[in-house]
Amino acid sequence: MRFIDVMHFASGSLRGSRSRTLLMILAMSIGVAAVVVLTGLGEGARRYVVNQFSSLGTNLVIVLPGRTETAGVGPGMLLGQIPRELSLDDAQELLRSRAIARIAPLTIGSSQLSQGALNREVVVLGSTAELLPVRHMKMAQGQFLPAGDIHDSASVCVLGSKIKTELFGKNQAVGEWVRLGERRFRVIGVMASQGESMGFNTDEIVTIPVASAHMLFNTSGLFRILIEAKSRDTIEAAKRDAEAIIVRRHHGEQDVTVITQDAVLATFDRILSALTFAVGGIAAISLSVAGILIMNVMLIAVSQRVKEIGLLKALGAPALQIRALFFAEAVLLSTIGCIVGLVIGEAGVLLIAKLYPSLPVVAPWWAVLAAIGTSLGTGISFSVWPARRAARLDPVTALAGR
Repeated sequence: MRFIDVMHFASGSLRGSRSRTLLMILAMSIGVAAVVVLTGLGEGARRYVVNQFSSLGTNLVIVLPGRTETAGVGPGMLLGQIPRELSLDDAQELLRSRAIARIAPLTIGSSQLSQGALNREVVVLGSTAELLPVRHMKMAQGQFLPAGDIHDSASVCVLGSKIKTELFGKNQAVGEWVRLGERRFRVIGVMASQGESMGFNTDEIVTIPVASAHMLFNTSGLFRILIEAKSRDTIEAAKRDAEAIIVRRHHGEQDVTVITQDAVLATFDRILSALTFAVGGIAAISLSVAGILIMNVMLIAVSQRVKEIGLLKALGAPALQIRALFFAEAVLLSTIGCIVGLVIGEAGVLLIAKLYPSLPVVAPWWAVLAAIGTSLGTGISFSVWPARRAARLDPVTALAGR
């Protein structure tokens, strides 16, 4: 029997039991679609985190107050101790390192912003002029924070694009006065729209000098210190120098954590890649279930087609040919189910991407290949038993219908 005759015979058998065929195709397609969608979500989460950290800047080193140990907390925190604060003098001292190009101290808080009769609660970011190049931020109007003494508490502010629109609409904002808490600030610039970055919507942030933020929030500590290394090759040197300088200023106490952007990215990449593999493996289990369904249905088909099999064997069809007929049915079922599943999966990925445009959902190529291979593999492997059972039937007994 030629290959074309085998496929024609197999497709005819499938068309003869349409309800059964549709159910098996549905089971296989759901498994394939689940693999595509879930791995697409995992890959989207990984890319989202990478993009978020990449948007912070390049050659970045971050200094955090408090020592973060392997277990996630410092020993002092277990005893109720509060980590020593990072100060503006600590930040300035970091510039002594030859590996560090610039630093941007950060203080974050919230305050009531008002202009005329309009007011709203906003996130206030205290920093210096160096934040703009460190974070690769852009201005839409005016200028950023003025350069100068880091301790200068000038009454100036830079508005996020959404804040500017809410308070001033299409009118000019630069040069106008707004009130933050009990203090008035002159607007000297408006940031270009940049959207979400590390959980903050930069379009809704008001930026003021760090010393002004300390006065506004009645504090003297820093939330973070962002460091830009002079080059990618000096990132590790900048990290070592930063830690050594802060430890020396804090009288030998290792009470800060210094992390690099690359290290954080590598950690998240490993975690989220493992998560993607895990959810893909879980989804692939449904393909095994679909394979078992194919085996059960084909076993039933063998018992229902005993006379047909007996006639084929009586006409001289060898056992190998009988097995090939059942294998062909399994291949057709798996292939059709795989194609339908890929279409449903890709449609699901596109729908998620449209509903959540900030999440770069895309099914990785290895997941698509794995879904195809697993669906075909399970379909064919689970058809071995029914095919062997059919091939072993005695032609005389089979023709008798027993």
